[in-house]
Amino acid sequence: MRPTSRAAIRLKLVLLLSLLLASTSPVPGSSGRYTIMVFGDSLSAAFGMAPEDGWVALLGNRLEGRGIEVVNRSISGETTAGGLRRLPDVLADVEPDLVVIELGANDGLRGLDVDAMRTNLARMIELS
Repeated sequence: MRPTSRAAIRLKLVLLLSLLLASTSPVPGSSGRYTIMVFGDSLSAAFGMAPEDGWVALLGNRLEGRGIEVVNRSISGETTAGGLRRLPDVLADVEPDLVVIELGANDGLRGLDVDAMRTNLARMIELS
């Protein structure tokens, strides 16, 4: 089993902290709701299962009634390059308060360049 990299650990900690903060103290945007947008691949799109059984739907159910809306803009098979291309339009459409980026698995499965994946993820974080 390959050891977990520092970057992966940091990313997981940031995600966990963001979700904890969002679930305890929402800061409503102009709509009066706090919007979390999940932008990912099949792991977030609930590929192969009922959509309501996926982790994004379960998170949305857990936060329901707290003024927090969870929006899923994940696509099965998405790569970081594809995500980077479509993110600006999705951000303009959803206008989220918090973005959870869950991409990279398909890059790895397809053997795509790790540096390109890192660059794509960094650019998506900047855009968000």
